Amino acid sequence: MKYDAIVIGAGPNGLVAATTLAQHRKRVLVLESALEIGGHMRTIEFAPGFRSPLNEDHGWIPPRVRSIVGEFKGLTQVPLEVSMTVAGADGARLTLHSSPEKAAAEIRAHSDRDAARWPAFVARLQRFAGILAELYQLTPPDIDTRSVGEVLPLVGIGRKLRALGHADMIEFLRVLPMSVQDLLDDAFESELLKAAVAACAIRDLQQGPRSGGTTFNLLHYMVGAPQGSVRGRDRFLEAPDSFVKAVAGAARKRGVEIRTGAPVVRIDVRDGAIAGVVLEGGEEIAAPRVISTADPSRTMRMVDPVWLDPDFMLGVRNVKFRGCTAFVFFAVDAEVAGKVDHSTPATISLTADTATLEKAADAAKYGEWSAEPHVEFFIASQRWPGLAPDGRHVITARVQYAPYHLKGGWSEARTAALRDKATAAIARLVPGFESAIRHRAVLTPRDVEERFGVTEGALTHGEMTLDQILFMRPVPGWGKYRMPIDGLFIGGAGAHPGPGILGGAGYLAARAALR
Repeated sequence: MKYDAIVIGAGPNGLVAATTLAQHRKRVLVLESALEIGGHMRTIEFAPGFRSPLNEDHGWIPPRVRSIVGEFKGLTQVPLEVSMTVAGADGARLTLHSSPEKAAAEIRAHSDRDAARWPAFVARLQRFAGILAELYQLTPPDIDTRSVGEVLPLVGIGRKLRALGHADMIEFLRVLPMSVQDLLDDAFESELLKAAVAACAIRDLQQGPRSGGTTFNLLHYMVGAPQGSVRGRDRFLEAPDSFVKAVAGAARKRGVEIRTGAPVVRIDVRDGAIAGVVLEGGEEIAAPRVISTADPSRTMRMVDPVWLDPDFMLGVRNVKFRGCTAFVFFAVDAEVAGKVDHSTPATISLTADTATLEKAADAAKYGEWSAEPHVEFFIASQRWPGLAPDGRHVITARVQYAPYHLKGGWSEARTAALRDKATAAIARLVPGFESAIRHRAVLTPRDVEERFGVTEGALTHGEMTLDQILFMRPVPGWGKYRMPIDGLFIGGAGAHPGPGILGGAGYLAARAALR
């Protein structure tokens, strides 16, 4: 069969790219190396009858992407009343509600001054995140462009910036490159409140809160968050993988063919143009366009380097992946959920001060892990009851600053030590936690790389640092999805707008392929 385009990867971006192409009457084949679709959104069965997603926050669906999916059973989203709780070892506790007034009431127990400042602080950040939301729906322009077609969309962004007012516009430009530590020191005195917000800003970064650009990362993950919340987009009501099921349904309805268990090992180039792909078993499939949603490094390793400019390849080799997040999954008795001191399925952060976050990041920088890694957890089966059998629960913990490049490598003993650190951290908060555990499983960054096919275990496909955002993503000069080979496009999280924007890069890459 002859295809107009091949999409590599059946995660959110790949499925959205395929559906977008099919809407324009293109015959599309999606090739997924795993045995099931979903990419990082698929759930993991870590024990018989127990499944877990990797993340509690799956991201924001841009309006254009939502219109592609259309109405689909199970895509209903429900906002969380509580976005997060931070808990200290000394019993100190702070819960941030999505309602600024309720959050301020909680903060008042720690600081009257901070409580008074919170509503205006979070409202201003959400206005700034709204500007990013607009940028995230546009193809990044060439910074030296003279094309009217590229400049016009930015005029609209400029108007929105001006609509912020002079003071907010200046503040927006000031805070983007700031460290979140400086941002928080300017605004608040409560260390517990600072730790709560900082935990959102260092997500999936091998950097601490004192690093420049962490405020941008905070705003990035606030895009699409409920009004008043610094963390957590609306959750899918039915299941954590509802979005990929919805997009796959829309794709198949439009004639897209999806093959799983079909790893691509080579992107075929002839006479400087895309000719198709070669699968692991040697099968060759022809197509004049390929959109890869694999990360930039893996994508370019599938291409014979003879077709690639050395300077471009140097840029790809220099992409910072630096996976530093491990996951620990727990199957537990149901009564343990009642011992968690809140009634809604929020994320709980166990790091109560920013100095501890910074020390943990410093250790990772040198290929080590801290005596106090940053641990967060949520009760996945409280959000989605189908993830665990009756009478049981699934608790999912994220352990940050567990570096992919660990000195001496990841061994069974080190993996077990990480598992035990996460267990002990939760047990300090939840009485009887250890005795309620029926099964535990760990994914180190090495395991994430192997299972999900992401370089260095980075689900971000490249850190969201200041030199790897917007038009500099995946590499400077190649931020418009079209790669240096005619017919090759990149449309995964390694392209603008990055991770956490469901289908955003896939949609824009497909639009580029249609031009």
